[in-house]
Amino acid sequence: MGRRRFGCLDFEGSCFSFVPMIWLRRIALLTIFFLSLPSFSFAAQVQETVLDNGLKVLLLEDHKSPAVTFQVWYRVGGRNEKDGKSGLAHFLEHMLFKGTPTTGPEEYSRIIAKNGGRSNAFTSTDMTVYFATMSRDKIHIQLELEADRMANALLGDTYFEPEKKVIQEERRLRTDDNPGSALYELAASVAYSIHPYRRPVVGWMEDIQALSRQDLVDFYKLYYAPNNAVIVMVGDFNSQEMLAKINAAFGKIPRGAEPPKLNVVEPPQRGEKRVSLKKEAELPILLLFHHAPNLHHQDSFALDLLSMVLAGGKSARLHQELVYRKQLVRGIDADYSAVSMDATGFALSAQLLPGVDVSKVEAEIERQIDKVKTELVSERELQKAKNQIEAAFIFAQDSIFGQAMKIGYYEMVGGWRLVDSYLDNLRKVSRDDLRRVAQKYLQTDNRTVGILIPTKAKAQ
Repeated sequence: MGRRRFGCLDFEGSCFSFVPMIWLRRIALLTIFFLSLPSFSFAAQVQETVLDNGLKVLLLEDHKSPAVTFQVWYRVGGRNEKDGKSGLAHFLEHMLFKGTPTTGPEEYSRIIAKNGGRSNAFTSTDMTVYFATMSRDKIHIQLELEADRMANALLGDTYFEPEKKVIQEERRLRTDDNPGSALYELAASVAYSIHPYRRPVVGWMEDIQALSRQDLVDFYKLYYAPNNAVIVMVGDFNSQEMLAKINAAFGKIPRGAEPPKLNVVEPPQRGEKRVSLKKEAELPILLLFHHAPNLHHQDSFALDLLSMVLAGGKSARLHQELVYRKQLVRGIDADYSAVSMDATGFALSAQLLPGVDVSKVEAEIERQIDKVKTELVSERELQKAKNQIEAAFIFAQDSIFGQAMKIGYYEMVGGWRLVDSYLDNLRKVSRDDLRRVAQKYLQTDNRTVGILIPTKAKAQ
């Protein structure tokens, strides 16, 4: 789980692609139904507490089922690394499963599974997250295990080199052998000139190889402290009782030194950048990456909707034009998520059909972009996009895990209370707003074009 997205699978609901028309109609009807109900407010339900050691705790009771999701979010990811040390945050995530003085290597996952729970972890550019979902009478086990490895992870020599090989193989499978991921990684490394988003979260292969155990130890001591973490819990519990258990498990961990603040601002791009990648693959891929603001900018809501209008499913403009009418591409997608620490990207990616010229597809995409720059989208088209995003946003909160993820993501990048204002801001977006943001951000000088050129498989 260690890289920026390539595609539209995300928790924020800003991409809801490849949905049949019958489901779009059902989504619209269900959205109207949900929105007619009294609106749920996280601000009115979440209990926020900060322990004496700086650990923030966010509790949300949900008694629909006797289950609890417990998540620990650390404010550290790929953006906090230094050049030459890429992949450090992701490597550390792996090593936290290698034991403490009281928990043996890989015992964490076995203990959770033995008690009927499910657990995992992920690292992104902005954060590292550890989570488990268990029954309410067993969740104390997760509390104790997470508190233990927050303070006492061994990071032992025995497992360092073997795990390095595991991570290198993960990189080969998920990036080096995945044409789309490899192209996105290359484009990002060129699109960003100084910002750490230019580095892959999994790390460059050479950097992974050069990392030392001491690098992990220093990184762990700097960032894995209660004052740099947030606990998010959602489920069937009593908040007062649960807070007492959390304080008993985590409150004794001493506060750490304040991690350095990162304040790197990517300078405006002043000219198109182009990269090409020759790689063994079946079909060419075209990627158009545009710099775009995150959720702290009001334009983010219009960009969310613009991504849906352009490529949010089979009824969207680019899919209709390039897949159905002109049969130039196998599929086309839009990727925009405003929920990031720093300015993000608005990307369009297409997998071409055999024999189709890349320049022709690029010209057709530009033609469709020019249309939204010069002509207002229809009111029906705008409302359909709003319905799709609102439905996805609401459905994402249907489970206790989804609610916890929503709270955690927003807390990391801007404050969990921003969740409550998302739909209101989305509904205020007008057709003029869509045209304005298309003109402002989807410019040639603001984009990086990536082209994957397929090569034949090498003879064995």
